[in-house]
Amino acid sequence: MTEGDVRVAARNNALWCDAICRSHGIAGRFEDTMWTSACRTPPLYPDAVTLSSHASAGEILARIDREKSGASIKDSFACLNLADAGFDVLFEAQWIYRPSDRPPPASATQLWTLVNGAYELAAWATAWDRNQLAGSVFRPDLLVDSSVSVIGKWEAGRVVAGAVVYRSESVAGVSNLFHSDNAAEDAWAECLSTIARLWPGRSIVGYERDEDLAAAVRNGCSAIGGLRVWLALD
Repeated sequence: MTEGDVRVAARNNALWCDAICRSHGIAGRFEDTMWTSACRTPPLYPDAVTLSSHASAGEILARIDREKSGASIKDSFACLNLADAGFDVLFEAQWIYRPSDRPPPASATQLWTLVNGAYELAAWATAWDRNQLAGSVFRPDLLVDSSVSVIGKWEAGRVVAGAVVYRSESVAGVSNLFHSDNAAEDAWAECLSTIARLWPGRSIVGYERDEDLAAAVRNGCSAIGGLRVWLALD
């Protein structure tokens, strides 16, 4: 894999962050090397995403809100040093990539369905959320965006697994994947198979860590490069 693959994954993720912000009435800014928001973004979403390893820390910091607490930056190439600016590493992860010509996992036992309407989105968000923030983050306006789809697995009237799929160019970006009752490997197999059915011919991108990274790799994804999320120290 090349830096170009990471750039594609990072841009897809920045577009998803921008979609979240737009659903909250916040306008992000795309430049060649970065996406930034001058206003504080919704909870759990960064104020900046780097789109190139040439992004300048000084330029990023000049474009985000440093007055309010909680500023965060997604360092997509794990190459920035933001410690001197008062940031600490919140977590590290790996970008993932799964080529479009790779068959969907044979182990998938159930395909997921599209989430439609405010009621289903609220049920999905409640199942996803462990911090009681989802209701304020995932707004029904998201479902109007033709690039955004929310998918989930329902059992006995409740959501037990799900993910967001953001489509850009020739890729589908997977984010917010959760599996309350499923093993991570089963959830990834079902999610990837659902994407292959609904949006065939697209490569898969995203980022993961720990158990979900291992599960994604076992289902045919490759780890293609590291990233860091930095959080301003209050």
